[in-house]
Amino acid sequence: MPDIDFAFLADAAETPPGQKFSVLGGGVTRIGGPGFPLRHPHIALVICLAVTVPEFGREHEVRIVLLDPDGHEISSAQGGIVAAGAGDGRDTLVTFSVDLWSISFPSAGDYSFRILVNGSERKRIPLEVVQMAAPPGAPGTTGQMPGPNGDPGTPRRFDA
Repeated sequence: MPDIDFAFLADAAETPPGQKFSVLGGGVTRIGGPGFPLRHPHIALVICLAVTVPEFGREHEVRIVLLDPDGHEISSAQGGIVAAGAGDGRDTLVTFSVDLWSISFPSAGDYSFRILVNGSERKRIPLEVVQMAAPPGAPGTTGQMPGPNGDPGTPRRFDA
Protein backbone atom coordinates (compact mmCIF):
# COMPACT_ATOMS: atom_id res chain seq x y z
CA MET A 1 0.00 0.00 0.00
CA PRO A 2 1.33 3.49 -0.78
CA ASP A 3 2.64 5.38 2.21
CA ILE A 4 2.64 9.13 2.80
CA ASP A 5 6.11 10.59 2.45
CA PHE A 6 4.91 14.01 3.64
CA ALA A 7 1.74 16.07 3.98
CA PHE A 8 1.11 19.63 5.16
CA LEU A 9 -1.28 22.56 4.94
CA ALA A 10 -0.45 25.73 3.00
CA ASP A 11 -2.03 28.98 1.92
CA ALA A 12 -1.76 27.82 -1.72
CA ALA A 13 0.03 25.16 -3.76
CA GLU A 14 0.63 24.26 -7.39
CA THR A 15 1.55 20.62 -8.02
CA PRO A 16 1.86 19.83 -11.74
CA PRO A 17 2.22 16.06 -12.38
CA GLY A 18 5.81 14.87 -12.69
CA GLN A 19 7.32 18.28 -11.95
CA LYS A 20 8.53 20.33 -9.02
CA PHE A 21 5.76 21.84 -6.95
CA SER A 22 5.33 25.37 -5.60
CA VAL A 23 3.93 26.33 -2.21
CA LEU A 24 2.89 29.67 -0.77
CA GLY A 25 2.72 29.87 3.02
CA GLY A 26 3.51 26.21 3.73
CA GLY A 27 3.27 24.74 7.21
CA VAL A 28 -0.08 26.21 8.30
CA THR A 29 -0.90 24.92 11.79
CA ARG A 30 -3.18 27.66 13.13
CA ILE A 31 -5.93 29.85 11.71
CA GLY A 32 -8.38 32.19 13.35
CA GLY A 33 -11.05 34.80 13.01
CA PRO A 34 -13.19 37.16 15.05
CA GLY A 35 -16.25 34.92 15.40
CA PHE A 36 -17.83 31.53 14.86
CA PRO A 37 -18.86 29.78 12.82
CA LEU A 38 -15.65 30.75 11.04
CA ARG A 39 -15.62 30.35 7.25
CA HIS A 40 -12.02 30.11 6.04
CA PRO A 41 -11.79 31.11 2.36
CA HIS A 42 -9.04 28.74 1.16
CA ILE A 43 -6.38 26.34 2.32
CA ALA A 44 -4.37 23.78 0.35
CA LEU A 45 -3.47 20.30 1.53
CA VAL A 46 -0.24 19.04 -0.07
CA ILE A 47 0.31 15.26 -0.07
CA CYS A 48 3.21 13.18 -1.34
CA LEU A 49 2.58 9.44 -1.76
CA ALA A 50 5.47 6.98 -1.90
CA VAL A 51 4.40 4.28 -4.37
CA THR A 52 6.33 1.05 -4.89
CA VAL A 53 6.75 -0.67 -8.27
CA PRO A 54 4.19 -3.45 -7.54
CA GLU A 55 1.59 -0.71 -6.84
CA PHE A 56 2.03 1.01 -10.23
CA GLY A 57 -0.90 1.01 -12.64
CA ARG A 58 -3.51 0.36 -9.93
CA GLU A 59 -5.94 2.95 -8.64
CA HIS A 60 -5.39 3.89 -5.00
CA GLU A 61 -8.19 5.64 -3.15
CA VAL A 62 -7.16 8.73 -1.16
CA ARG A 63 -9.75 10.04 1.30
CA ILE A 64 -9.41 13.23 3.33
CA VAL A 65 -11.57 13.73 6.42
CA LEU A 66 -11.81 16.89 8.54
CA LEU A 67 -12.51 16.11 12.19
CA ASP A 68 -13.82 18.60 14.77
CA PRO A 69 -12.31 18.88 18.28
CA ASP A 70 -14.61 16.05 19.48
CA GLY A 71 -13.46 13.72 16.69
CA HIS A 72 -16.65 14.00 14.61
CA GLU A 73 -16.40 14.21 10.82
CA ILE A 74 -17.47 17.60 9.50
CA SER A 75 -16.26 17.33 5.90
CA SER A 76 -14.60 14.84 3.57
CA ALA A 77 -13.38 14.33 0.01
CA GLN A 78 -11.99 11.39 -1.91
CA GLY A 79 -10.39 10.57 -5.22
CA GLY A 80 -8.26 8.01 -7.01
CA ILE A 81 -4.55 8.15 -7.82
CA VAL A 82 -2.82 5.92 -10.37
CA ALA A 83 0.99 6.01 -10.29
CA ALA A 84 3.31 5.11 -13.14
CA GLY A 85 7.05 4.92 -12.68
CA ALA A 86 9.88 5.80 -15.04
CA GLY A 87 10.17 2.16 -16.11
CA ASP A 88 13.56 1.73 -14.46
CA GLY A 89 12.34 -0.46 -11.60
CA ARG A 90 12.42 2.33 -9.03
CA ASP A 91 9.67 3.37 -6.66
CA THR A 92 8.17 6.80 -7.23
CA LEU A 93 6.78 9.78 -5.37
CA VAL A 94 3.44 11.27 -6.43
CA THR A 95 2.86 14.78 -5.12
CA PHE A 96 -0.53 16.46 -5.42
CA SER A 97 -2.54 19.14 -3.68
CA VAL A 98 -6.18 19.48 -2.76
CA ASP A 99 -7.71 22.96 -2.68
CA LEU A 100 -10.18 23.29 0.19
CA TRP A 101 -12.55 26.23 -0.35
CA SER A 102 -14.84 27.92 2.21
CA ILE A 103 -14.42 25.44 5.04
CA SER A 104 -16.69 26.25 7.97
CA PHE A 105 -15.41 25.71 11.50
CA PRO A 106 -18.30 25.78 14.00
CA SER A 107 -16.16 26.67 17.03
CA ALA A 108 -12.61 27.24 18.22
CA GLY A 109 -10.55 24.16 19.04
CA ASP A 110 -8.14 21.50 17.82
CA TYR A 111 -9.24 20.13 14.43
CA SER A 112 -7.42 17.57 12.32
CA PHE A 113 -7.27 16.31 8.76
CA ARG A 114 -7.10 12.52 8.47
CA ILE A 115 -5.57 11.17 5.28
CA LEU A 116 -6.58 7.63 4.39
CA VAL A 117 -5.06 5.56 1.59
CA ASN A 118 -7.07 2.54 0.45
CA GLY A 119 -9.18 2.80 3.61
CA SER A 120 -6.25 2.90 6.07
CA GLU A 121 -5.34 6.05 7.98
CA ARG A 122 -1.78 7.00 7.01
CA LYS A 123 -1.43 10.54 8.41
CA ARG A 124 -3.16 13.07 10.65
CA ILE A 125 -2.49 16.80 10.34
CA PRO A 126 -3.50 19.01 13.28
CA LEU A 127 -5.05 22.46 12.78
CA GLU A 128 -5.70 24.81 15.70
CA VAL A 129 -8.65 27.14 15.10
CA VAL A 130 -8.72 30.16 17.42
CA GLN A 131 -10.89 33.18 18.07
CA MET A 132 -8.96 36.38 17.48
CA ALA A 133 -9.89 39.93 18.37
CA ALA A 134 -10.62 42.19 15.43
CA PRO A 135 -7.67 44.46 14.67
CA PRO A 136 -7.93 48.04 15.97
CA GLY A 137 -9.66 50.22 13.46
CA ALA A 138 -11.48 47.35 11.75
CA PRO A 139 -15.03 48.18 10.62
CA GLY A 140 -17.48 48.04 13.51
CA THR A 141 -14.83 48.06 16.26
CA THR A 142 -14.09 50.64 18.90
CA GLY A 143 -10.59 52.07 18.95
CA GLN A 144 -8.64 55.05 20.22
CA MET A 145 -7.80 58.00 18.00
CA PRO A 146 -4.67 59.71 19.32
CA GLY A 147 -5.00 63.38 20.13
CA PRO A 148 -2.79 66.09 18.61
CA ASN A 149 -0.19 65.82 21.41
CA GLY A 150 -0.06 62.00 21.43
CA ASP A 151 -2.58 61.69 24.28
CA PRO A 152 -4.75 58.58 24.13
CA GLY A 153 -7.71 60.46 22.68
CA THR A 154 -11.33 59.45 22.92
CA PRO A 155 -13.01 56.16 22.04
CA ARG A 156 -14.33 56.14 18.48
CA ARG A 157 -16.28 53.71 16.36
CA PHE A 158 -14.80 52.97 12.95
CA ASP A 159 -17.02 51.98 10.06
CA ALA A 160 -16.02 51.29 6.49
